[in-house]
Order: sequence, then C-alpha cells, then structure tokens
Amino acid sequence: MYAIVEIAGQQFKVSKDLKVYVNRLTNEEGSKISFDKVLLLDDNGNVTLGAPAIEGASVEAKVLQHLKGDKVIVFKKKRRKGYKKRNGHRQYLTQIVIEGITAAGGTKKAAAKKAVVAEEAATEEVEAPKAKKAAPKAKKEATKE
Repeated sequence: MYAIVEIAGQQFKVSKDLKVYVNRLTNEEGSKISFDKVLLLDDNGNVTLGAPAIEGASVEAKVLQHLKGDKVIVFKKKRRKGYKKRNGHRQYLTQIVIEGITAAGGTKKAAAKKAVVAEEAATEEVEAPKAKKAAPKAKKEATKE
C-alpha cells in the first residue's frame, strides 16, 4: 500500500516505514503528525484518486530529527569580464518516518460520489430539452425599438 501525499508544499510517494526528508516542519522531534492532503491511494492495485484530495484518508508520521541538507554551491560567471561570484546555502530539512496510511472510507465515498454523479447526469439529460428559452431574444428586440 502506498499513497501520494502533499507535505510542506511538495508531493511525496510514501509507504509504511519509509523515511522521508521534507522541508522544515514546526513540530518537535519525537512528536507525531498527521497529513490529511492525500492525493492518491493504492491498496494492492485498488487505486483511489482524490479531487483534489481524498476525504477521510490520512498519513501518520513521526518526526525523527531536524537537520540541514548538503551544501549547494551557486557559481555565477560572465566570460571575459572578470566577473565571478561564489555563493551557497544548506537547506533546512526534517526527517520523518511514515507510521501508517489510513484510508477511512476512501473507497466508499468514491463509489458514492460516482453514483451521485451518474444520477445528476441522468436528471440533466431529461431536463435539457426544457432549458431552451426564447425570452432573451424578445428583450433584445424590445430594446432595439
């Protein structure tokens, strides 16, 4: 079972017991955190898509540590001008471990939504011929005179 979840503005493919480095979170080390913005769930081939997120689904994780990433060197140069600038930074990261993926009612709600959409489509097809209105044309003619 895996899920695609949005954490700190980025999307990650996660599964149980996976360690992930994400942008710095405000939670304390050792605390548990839950992410509700699950975009996709795959449970042994049974895929559930969210629009945009799956309601009732969540991913539980534990914050392991806060750290800094590897140094990134930024080097700027212009040829034949004697211009060279060297700069760099280290990104602030948080290491988390995924403890579980919960799909509470995710498949049932998706099936229920499909049934509701099918019913609405059937009612719209019946009402479509009645929707024609000639009143706006009459108003345009009245404003011309």
